[in-house]
Amino acid sequence: MTIREPRADEPDRTVPMSIVRGEPTAEEIAAVVAVVSEHYATEQSEAVADEPQRSAWALSQRTLREPLRRELGWNRTPC
Repeated sequence: MTIREPRADEPDRTVPMSIVRGEPTAEEIAAVVAVVSEHYATEQSEAVADEPQRSAWALSQRTLREPLRRELGWNRTPC
């Protein structure tokens, strides 16, 4: 079995795999790699992060609030 070395300009797309017990043949390893690679590619193409949604309250009121002035105490007088 030959393993192709990745070129320097290619990203590393290898997935670590170890055989825990038994002695699989090259065909069995190739079958497992093909199935896992296909599943990984399908999962990666379907993975979409949800866009964060802000409520109407947060959109309309966020700009009205002034930042807190930490140098003022509870009485609004300088410490």
